[in-house]
Amino acid sequence: MSLENANPLAVRSKRAFVARRQLRSPAVILSLAVVVVLLACALVPHLIAPLDPYQQSLVRRLRPPSFLSGQGQNWLGTDQLGRDILSRIVYGTRVTLAISLAAVFIACAIGTVLGLIAGYRGGVIDALILRAIDAQLAFPIILLVIAVTAALGASVPLLIFMMGIAAWPQIARIVRAEVLTVRELDFVQAARAIGASPNRILFRHIAPNVLSSVIVLATYELSRMILIEATLSFLGLGVQPPTPTWGAMISEGQKYISASWASSVFPGAAITLTILAINMLGDAVRDVLDPRLAENG
Repeated sequence: MSLENANPLAVRSKRAFVARRQLRSPAVILSLAVVVVLLACALVPHLIAPLDPYQQSLVRRLRPPSFLSGQGQNWLGTDQLGRDILSRIVYGTRVTLAISLAAVFIACAIGTVLGLIAGYRGGVIDALILRAIDAQLAFPIILLVIAVTAALGASVPLLIFMMGIAAWPQIARIVRAEVLTVRELDFVQAARAIGASPNRILFRHIAPNVLSSVIVLATYELSRMILIEATLSFLGLGVQPPTPTWGAMISEGQKYISASWASSVFPGAAITLTILAINMLGDAVRDVLDPRLAENG
C-alpha cells in the first residue's frame, strides 16, 4: 500500500508503536540521558560545575583525576594553569551547543526554503539552485569556514553564520528530492485543481510533509556542527580563550599530554559521547518519522 493511499490512523498507530519500541531501547534511553545532562550543563552550568572554570592555581597544575588518585577535589584533574577540567567541560557545553544549534537553525532555514522552491518551481530556478548546491559541495565545508574566519577574524557571530551557510546545500538537496515526490501526490493535485495559490500549496501542503526529513537531517547536522566547532577551536579559529571550549581544551592539553593525559582525553571523550548520543537519537527519530514504516506493517 502506497503512502498516499494509506489510512492516516494506521500510519499514526504504526509510528506510535515504533516510538514505544524505541523508548524501550537501552541505547535510546542512555542517549536521552546524555542529552538531558548536556542540556542541563548548557542551561545551568553554575549549578553543575564543582569549581570556577576560570580560577587558576599554578600550585595545582596538571594534577591527575582525583577519582584515580583519591586526592584533591578535581575529579577529572587540572590543566596546565591549574583550572578544573570538569568545570571547564561543563561550561564548554554551553558554548559548543549554542554555536552548533544556531548554525543548524540557519542551515535548515536556508536549505529548507531553497529546497522547497527548487523542487516545486523547477525550470531555471531549480537549475540555478542546483548549480549553487554543486558549487558549494565541491568546496569542503571545513576549508570554507577556516578560510573566511582566518581572513575576517574569529568572532562568534561570524563563526555561526559561516557554519550555517556552509551546511545548507545538503539539506536543500534532500528537501528538493522530497518535494519532487510529494508534489505529485493526490492531495497536492486536488489543492491545485481547486485553485489554491502556488505559495499556499508549497507552504501549507508540501512543506509539512517534508518537515520530518528536515528534523532527521538536523540531528545529523548538529553532530557535524559540533565536530566542526571543536576543530576550529582546536586550530585557534573558534571561540577565543579564556572561554572554555572542548576543541581549545584538547589543543591546550596536547602540549602537556606526557605530563597529564586528562587535559586532552576528557574533552575529547565529551565530544565523542555527545556526537554518539545525538546520532543514536537521530536514528530513533528517523525510524519514527520515516513514512515508509507505514508500508511495512
